[in-house]
Amino acid sequence: MAKGDIVKSVVAYVVGQIVSRPEEVQVTLVERGPNEVLAEVRTAKGDMGRVIGRRGRVARAIRTVAQAAADEEGLVAGVEFVD
Repeated sequence: MAKGDIVKSVVAYVVGQIVSRPEEVQVTLVERGPNEVLAEVRTAKGDMGRVIGRRGRVARAIRTVAQAAADEEGLVAGVEFVD
């Protein structure tokens, strides 16, 4: 398994459960350092609002879950939502 695979899988799963078109969800992993990864999330146009949620609450929850997954690998994880 490559570095950050657990983070990518968890983020893709959670976002896929939230959106109306899960087949259009793309999660790209970017290494930002020796122990840091960034998951870039792309969705269909109308779904981004659902992923971010009111006042960013859903986005914050996704970031928390991603960091919990990263802890399993000894990494620091960030999540960025890209239009």
